[in-house]
Amino acid sequence: MNQQKILILDFGSQVTQLIARRVRESGVYCEILPYNAEPARIAGFDASGIILSGGPASVADAGSPRAPDYVFTAGLPVLGICYGQMVMCAQLGGDVKGAEIREFGRAYVDVVADCALFEGAWVQGAREQVWMSHGDHISTPPPGFRTVAISEGAPFAMIADDTRRFYGLMFHPEVVHTPHGAALLRNFTHKVCGLTGDWTMAGFRAAEIAKIRAQVGTGRVICGLSGGVDSSVAAALIHEAIGDQLTCIFVDHGLLRANEAAEVVRVFGEQFNIRLIHRDASALFLGELGAVTDPEQKRKTIGRLFIEVFDEEAKNLGGADFLAQGTLYPDVIESVSALGGPSVTIKSHHNVGGLPDFMKLKLVEPLRELFKDEVRDLGRELGLPESIVGRHPFPGPGLAIRILGAVTREAVQILQKADAIYLEEIRAAGLYDTIWQAFAVLLPVKSVGVMGDGRTYDQVCALRAVTSTDGMTADVYPFDMAFLTRVSNRIVNEVRGINRVTYDITSKPPGTIEWE
Repeated sequence: MNQQKILILDFGSQVTQLIARRVRESGVYCEILPYNAEPARIAGFDASGIILSGGPASVADAGSPRAPDYVFTAGLPVLGICYGQMVMCAQLGGDVKGAEIREFGRAYVDVVADCALFEGAWVQGAREQVWMSHGDHISTPPPGFRTVAISEGAPFAMIADDTRRFYGLMFHPEVVHTPHGAALLRNFTHKVCGLTGDWTMAGFRAAEIAKIRAQVGTGRVICGLSGGVDSSVAAALIHEAIGDQLTCIFVDHGLLRANEAAEVVRVFGEQFNIRLIHRDASALFLGELGAVTDPEQKRKTIGRLFIEVFDEEAKNLGGADFLAQGTLYPDVIESVSALGGPSVTIKSHHNVGGLPDFMKLKLVEPLRELFKDEVRDLGRELGLPESIVGRHPFPGPGLAIRILGAVTREAVQILQKADAIYLEEIRAAGLYDTIWQAFAVLLPVKSVGVMGDGRTYDQVCALRAVTSTDGMTADVYPFDMAFLTRVSNRIVNEVRGINRVTYDITSKPPGTIEWE
């Protein structure tokens, strides 16, 4: 599976993961390592080509990041993007200076020469839209490079050394705002690096099953099944590999969306015949959350209780040898951020980083090489129903952090009903798969209203819906007023405890990593 692969060295760009997504979409396996990874680790990856990401630093600053010398001496094709281009230029004998005209956002480049990256994408003489984000520019390119594209603020917007197969782009080809960017990346991997793009989910499935069997042997595995996409796909894959050596523990904290607990039991216990323990711990969770209003404290409380309940059920089984987790590749990347990126302060809990000391289990993490949409593809490959694999992302703490105030059983029931109506109307309108994530939030305020002949004093519900291709950035979904009116009327009429509905039009800026 991994004989043909690309290595991406991360200099701290908020969209480095998008480079990997575009490369994998073309059928080429790739991984991301921090720019300061040990040279032996970089060489040991045995890549067919290397991509240098963008980053927030200036090459002109003392102590700014540099690429290992191996990158330019190994004889491999290299593609430098934004800061990666600057690093390439500075380390190969060019000159980089602060730009008088900075370029941030949409820009246009003029294609002034042909290039190996242009086949089927750009032609000489054309003007192409790109996405720029730079404050420096190249004043003198390194020896051996020629200019193939220019822009108003970057006279060397794209440079090429055809002999050494080194290419530098001032713009970001990985973002959707560069319309032909994916084609440029594909030409680098397929034309320049000579890769065939034969990485498939079927191949991953077969290879991972063999890996799980080799790791587990005759051991026993327990898996915390939440009903979300990640744990569901991990459970199905491991079960296919080792059968009844796997036991899933479903800790039902009472904070799932309406009817989801019953669906988990039906799909995994009845349809897939996986050994499943369903522990209804809702009274315990709601009892401890009742007076908690701080979102971070809610997370920590839920995390602690989950571990306690899970460990109790595991001991009742007589123990196990391995713990299965639905760790994804973004979790792995964020946990080892080269420059202390946003995950340090935003993502306060995730699956990476080991287990509590008292849980003496080895980890099985079959999804740690995959992105979210790849996990969905694997779930379909395994035969999981679309109601599971196509489900909108749902945070581990569940509805607790969508209740902006005390978490009571009454508040949970109110929010479940409102959320179910919202999603039902979205599905009825044929919009569920168009929207990346939609959910209702119960606000910690009350509103005076008149319903019929009486005055009410009830809670306010907010609705949110965003579109995204990767979860890294998101835009508000533009519902029409007829839809919003219909949903709000249904919620106010059918959910006791809510007398006002608002619509949140917040978008998600680049680089943040959780959207709840």
